[in-house]
Parts: sequence; C-alpha cells; structure tokens
Amino acid sequence: MSGVWLLSIIYLAFISLGLPDSLLGVAWPVMRTEFGADLEVAGWLFMTIAGGTIISSLFSGKILNRFETSHVTAFCAAVTAGSLLGFYFAPSLLWLFLLAIPLGLGAGVVDAALNHFVATRYKAHHMNWLHCFWGVGATTGPLIMAAMMSESGDWRSGYLIVALVQFGLALLLVLSVPLWKQAPVAIAAPPEELSLHGTQAKRLTGLPFALASFVLYCGAEALIGLWGSSYLVQVKSFSVETAATWISVYYGSITVGRFLSGFLSLRMTNRQLIRFGQGTALLGSLLFFLPFDGLMLTGFILIGLGLAPIYPAMLHETPVRFGQDAAKRLMGVQMAFAYSGSTFLPPLFGVLASFLTLQLFPVTGFLMILFLLLCSERLNRVLAKRALSRAS
Repeated sequence: MSGVWLLSIIYLAFISLGLPDSLLGVAWPVMRTEFGADLEVAGWLFMTIAGGTIISSLFSGKILNRFETSHVTAFCAAVTAGSLLGFYFAPSLLWLFLLAIPLGLGAGVVDAALNHFVATRYKAHHMNWLHCFWGVGATTGPLIMAAMMSESGDWRSGYLIVALVQFGLALLLVLSVPLWKQAPVAIAAPPEELSLHGTQAKRLTGLPFALASFVLYCGAEALIGLWGSSYLVQVKSFSVETAATWISVYYGSITVGRFLSGFLSLRMTNRQLIRFGQGTALLGSLLFFLPFDGLMLTGFILIGLGLAPIYPAMLHETPVRFGQDAAKRLMGVQMAFAYSGSTFLPPLFGVLASFLTLQLFPVTGFLMILFLLLCSERLNRVLAKRALSRAS
C-alpha cells in the first residue's frame, strides 16, 4: 500500500511542475499591456525561467548524490511556490525576471530527480502516467488563468491561485518523506545491456542525436504553448479567452495522450511509441496550413496527442541506450538540453516574429517536428548499427 501512496505523491509532484509552465503564454497578451512590454519580451522571460532550469539540471546529479530525492523535491516545490507568489506581487517587469530565476532553478532539479527515480525503479507505463500528471498541471494552469481573466481581466489572481496550490503540494511532499524510504530498489539493467555498453565510447554512441532530439522536442512543445495563443489572437483574430481555451485543449491532449500511452507501452516499445507520436504530431502541424480556421483546433489536438509519448519514452529509454551506470548523470544532461530547446528556440521565434510576422508560427512548428523525426530516426540507425557490430 505504501508503494501506491508513494506513486500517487510522485504523480502529484509532477502536477506542481506542469501548473506554471503554461501560464505565461496565456497571460502574456494582458501582461504586456500592463507593463508596456513588447511582444518578444515573453520569449526572454520564458528563456530566463528555462535558463535556471538548465543550470539546476546540469548540477542535479551532484545534488542527488548528496541529498535524498524526497528532500530535494519538497524543498524545490516550496521554492517554485514562493516564486509564483512573487509574480502575484511583482510591481514591475524587472521583478518578473528576478523571480523567474528561482522558479526555473526549482523546477529543474525536481524534474531530473523524479525522472531518474521513476526510470530506474518503475516500468515504462509509470513514466508515461507520470508525465500525464504533468499534463494535468499544464492543462489546469491555462484554465485557471482564463477563468481569472474572463471575470476581472486580472492575470495576477491566476498566479496567486497556482502559488497556493503549489504550497499545498509542497506541504504534502514534506509529510510524505517517510514513504520514500520504502520505494523499490533501482532496477538493474539486464546482462545483455550491461555487456553492450562495455566501454565509455560505445556507451555514449549516438548521444548527440539523442540530445538534439530533446532540444527539438521541448522547443516544439514550448513553441506551441508559448506562441499559440498570440498567433490565434493577433493573426486569426480569436478572443483572448478562446485562444486560452484552445491552448488548454492542446495541453489537455498531451495529458490524455500520455494516459493512453501508458497502456500502449504495455504492447509497444519505447521506440515504436516515439515514432508513432512524431508521425501524429507532424500530421497535426500540417492542418495549420489549410484555409479553415476550425481545423486548427484539430491540429492542436493531434500535435498534443503526438507529442505525448515522445518525451517520457525517450527518458525511459536512457538506461537502455547508454547503460544503467550512466543513467543518473545523463538524465540531468538530457534534461538540460531539453530545457535548452525551451530556452532558446521559442524566444528566437519571438524575435523573428517581431521583425517579420507571427504568420511564420505554423511553418516553424512543422519544421521543428520534422527535424525531430529525422534526428530520432538517425539515432535509431546508429543504435542498430552498434547492436549489429556487437553481434558480429
């Protein structure tokens, strides 16, 4: 029974990670008016948050070697809650940038810690359901913000509610510390995998393509979430509330997709889930080019469903690709590269859109998903060649 409770706590912790991720993109059309900020400032603010996450992800291995995962998770949840509360009180744009730093630092360590914990102790369906709960948070965030803005036009109340929820989750994590001591021991890699990674060089074969896949995945996911609302409002003339709802549907599709992927992972390999998801997301991005605005909602849904299994499957595949002994270190490195995609690619698009036009949004999303597919397939060929070389 304690194992069930622990998994439930871990799932709830991922809700706390997802809640703030989608708030900025939804609230920005109103926030920029209050602060007198340009369109691309959202990208720089988002980049500041993700930059803190990159730094903490790179150091997560050292942190987890010194402190227990349960303690790290509880502390960082409290840090993110405090940062979000600061957003509510922020008197100027400068304060938002200052508060974005601890918000990113807290999220990065928790993300790497929980992903490594689950990847080495539980089966693939738990990894999918774990990220499904991130989607619950990412889906709920825009709904909370949309409700607050539709009633009073006040984006600050949305951040306040999310901050209070985060504080509640932080308290729950503190109370759950004794349960973590009863967690399953780390699952050892099978003998054939251990022998496959006999040397450091062979163990890291294909790593550049894996890292590129993480950059492109998080870049594409963040691009849709950050700029989708602005594209709908400024290019397609949707209302702010409708655009927020559609972005919530996008994150909801990721959530539902990851829930379903948990069952699919019982019959499909991680590699098959990744390939299927990329094809679905690519199809969804193509719908944005059709001259029917109503089909864009279907496009958001398909992209969300397609992206859903990719990230958790890539993370869970880490010990298989590179060996159990390297998994803890590489988990943090992969997460750092993933957040690099979130950090740099959406802001770069914001700069491009400010100089040219937001109408480039569909083209950019399509190309990022396409290159994600190409990098992933290249990695598959490299790993297949490595396995063939060992067999011969």
